[in-house]
Amino acid sequence: MDWTRRETMTALAAGPLALSLEGAARADIAAARPLLWYRQPAAKWTEALPVGNGRLGAMVFGGTETERLQLNEGTLWAGGPYDPVNPLAREALPKVRDLVFAGKIAEAEAWTNEALLGRPKTQMPYQALGNLLLRFPGLGQASAYRRELDLDSAVATTRFAINGSEHVRRVIASVPDQVIAVRLEASKGKLDLDLALDSPHNGIVARTIGKDQLLLTGRNGDSAGVHGALRFAAQVLVQPEGGRIEATSGGIAIRGADAVTLLLAMATSFRRFDDVSGDPEALVDKALAAARRKSFPQIAADASAAHRRMFRRVTLDLGATPAADAPTDLRIQQSQEHPDPALAALYFAYARYLLIACSQPGGQPATLQGLWNDSLNPPWGSKYTVNINTEMNYWPAHSANLSECAAPLVTLVRELAITGARTAREMYGARGWVCHHNTDGWRATAPIDGAPWGMWPTGGAWLCTHLWEQYDYHRDRAFLASVYPLMAGSARFFLDTLVQDPRTGRLVTNPSISPENQHGHGGALCAGPTMDMAILRDLFAQTAEAATILGIGAGMVAELRAATARLAPYRIGRQGQLQEWQEDWDADAPEQQHRHVSHLYGLYPSHQISVTETPDLAAAARRALEIRGDRATGWATAWRINLWARLRDGDRAHGILNFLLGPERTYPNLFDAHPPFQIDGNFGGAAGIVEMLLYSAGDTLELLPALPSAWPGGSVTGLRGRGACTIDLAWQGGKLARASLYPERSGTRVIRCGGAERTVRLTAGRRVVLVGPALTMQA
Repeated sequence: MDWTRRETMTALAAGPLALSLEGAARADIAAARPLLWYRQPAAKWTEALPVGNGRLGAMVFGGTETERLQLNEGTLWAGGPYDPVNPLAREALPKVRDLVFAGKIAEAEAWTNEALLGRPKTQMPYQALGNLLLRFPGLGQASAYRRELDLDSAVATTRFAINGSEHVRRVIASVPDQVIAVRLEASKGKLDLDLALDSPHNGIVARTIGKDQLLLTGRNGDSAGVHGALRFAAQVLVQPEGGRIEATSGGIAIRGADAVTLLLAMATSFRRFDDVSGDPEALVDKALAAARRKSFPQIAADASAAHRRMFRRVTLDLGATPAADAPTDLRIQQSQEHPDPALAALYFAYARYLLIACSQPGGQPATLQGLWNDSLNPPWGSKYTVNINTEMNYWPAHSANLSECAAPLVTLVRELAITGARTAREMYGARGWVCHHNTDGWRATAPIDGAPWGMWPTGGAWLCTHLWEQYDYHRDRAFLASVYPLMAGSARFFLDTLVQDPRTGRLVTNPSISPENQHGHGGALCAGPTMDMAILRDLFAQTAEAATILGIGAGMVAELRAATARLAPYRIGRQGQLQEWQEDWDADAPEQQHRHVSHLYGLYPSHQISVTETPDLAAAARRALEIRGDRATGWATAWRINLWARLRDGDRAHGILNFLLGPERTYPNLFDAHPPFQIDGNFGGAAGIVEMLLYSAGDTLELLPALPSAWPGGSVTGLRGRGACTIDLAWQGGKLARASLYPERSGTRVIRCGGAERTVRLTAGRRVVLVGPALTMQA
C-alpha cells in the first residue's frame, strides 16, 4: 500500500493529543499527557526510552546523525532445555538436615554446595538480540531538540530542526501487528539513510532480500556447559517514499526520500521451555507480509488503541508544582530538594506503561529487567529471581487494573509445575513440585549459586499465592479450578518435606534460608525461617479455601489445616523485633540493614499481620523495619514503601518513595536503579503508591489508609479491589471527598476510611457513591 508524507503527518497530528514542536514543552500539555521528555539524545542505555509489545522490545536513543534501536526478543535466552538436578541430592539431604538441626551450619553449607546445588550451579541468562542502526549522512547540526515517550500512545518521538526543516522520528511496538514500526520524516528537503542490523552474538549472518529488506540470523550462546539450542532472526522491511533505494555490503542505503517507514520483526525457534523447533525466518517473514499491507498511521493507531485499552483504565492526579515543568531527567535530579508530587504520578503511570509493554498474554513474564537488556550476560542473568523480584514485578498487576499482564506469570507457574515435579521427586523424594530461588527461560527449578542464596525451597509456593491473588481480584471459579492443581501440587510437596524441629516439635522447612541473609551463626542455612512459615500459612490456607470453594479435596483440606496448626509461629525477639529466624539471631546478623526484609512478608504482601488485627506483631514488624532502615537497593526501597503503608504511616512511606524517585535510585529514563537497573523497583514503587491510597483484603476496602501529608488533594480512578470492584477516589485537605465503587459481582463489602466504617451491599453493575470521611451514602 502506498501513502504520502502529508497523509502520515496529518493522521499522526490530528486529535486532542497533537502538539507542535514548540508547544510540546508547555506544562499544561505535559500534564494532560503523561510524558517522559528530554532536551538531548540518550548518551547511555539508562537514558534511552523503552518500547515493547510483550515480546519485541527496543531502547530508542534519539540520536540525530546516528540513531540506535537496541533490540530484544523475549524468548532469546542462552543455552537450551536442560535438567539441573544434582544426582547426589536425595541421598545427601538427610545429612544436611541433621547438620542444620545440630547447629553445624558451615558444614551443612559445604555439603549443600557439593551435593544439593544444581549442575550447573547457575542458570541461563536472558540475552540481547542486537541493534537496528540508522545513519543520516550529511545531516548537520540540530537545534530545537526534543525527545519524548508518550505513555498514553506508547510512541517514542524524536524532534529537531536542521536548516529550517523539522525532523520527526517515531517508534512504536505493535501488539496487533507484532512488529516494531519506525517512521522518519522531514518537513523540508530529502532524507538520506544508511541502515544496518548487528548483533553481539557469534556466527551472525546478515543479508539483503531484494533491495528493501535486511535479514539477520544467528544462534544463541552456550552457557555454563549448556549448548545454545536456539536460532533467531531479525528482519527489517524498508519502505521509502520517493528517492532511490539500494542494497549495500553493509545493509541498505536510501537517498533523496521524502519519508521512510521501517517495519522490524524478530523471532526465535523457541516454542516452549522444552521445544525449540520453531522456524524464526518463517515467523518474521509472515509478520512482515501482514504488516506491510497497512500504512504506518494504521499500524500506529492500532497499536496505540490496543495499549490505551489497558493504560487508560487508571488515572492518578497528585497535584503539580512548578517542578513538573522541567525535563524528566532534571525533575529526577531536583526531586530531593523541590517537591514534585506529579513526579510520583508519572512514576506510577510509567510502571503501568512498562508492565503493559513487557508482559502480555502469550509472552514471557517480566524478567529482572522486564523485556529490555543490552547484554549477553546481564546482571544476575536478567532471570526470574523468585525470592522477591519476580513477585514484585506483579504486585501492581491487579490493583492497578492490569490483570491481563499477569497471564505470563500464570503460564510460568504452570510450566514450573512440570519441571519442578522432577526436582521434587529426584531431589527430595516428594510428591508435588518445587522451585527454589531462581528460574530461567528453560524453567530450571534446582537450587543454584550457593547455599547462602539458592537453598531456599519456597519460591514456587510464593508464586502460587499470585494464583490466588488473581482469583481473589476476579472471583472467577473457572480460573480457580484451572490453577488449583498447581496450588495443591506445591502444597503436597511441603506436606511431604516439612520436618519436625527436635527442639520445639514444630513443623519447619530444612534446609532453608531467610533469603540471602546471613544470621551470624555459621552462615545462612537454617530451619524454618519466618518467611517460609508465613508463605506456607498462605499457601495452605489459600489451597484449602480453593478446595472448599470448588467442593473438592476434603481430605487434603483437613491435612493442610492440621499441618498449619503445627507450623512454627511468629516470634518477637529481645529487641522487640519480629524475629527473622526461629532463634533470636537478628542482633547477631552481620548486615543489620540488609536489603531483604523477608521476615516481614506477613505484613506485606501477605495480610497475616495488621495494625488492627495483630497489633503486637505489627509493632514488632515496625521495630524490625526501623532496625533495617529506610534506604536500600531500588527494589528493597520499594518493598519498604509498601510495608510502611501497611503500618499506616503515610509520611514515612512517602519519604522513602521520595528517595526512590531521586537520582540515587532512579535513572534518567525513570528505570529503577538497584543499581544496576532492575525493573522490580518500578513495579514495587507503583504498588506502594496504590497501597497508600487503597487497602483491599478479602471483602474489606480501606480508603486512603496511608495518605501522606505531601498529597493533601488529589484523585485516582480505576483502581481495583478484591471481589471484582473498580474504585475511584477524590480527596481534599487530606480527607476523603468522594468514593465511587463499580462492582462487577454482587456481595457485601466493609468500607473503612479513617475511623468511619460502613457495610455496603454491592449489586453487580450498579455504582455506589460514598461522600466525605463519614462515608455518607449518596442516593
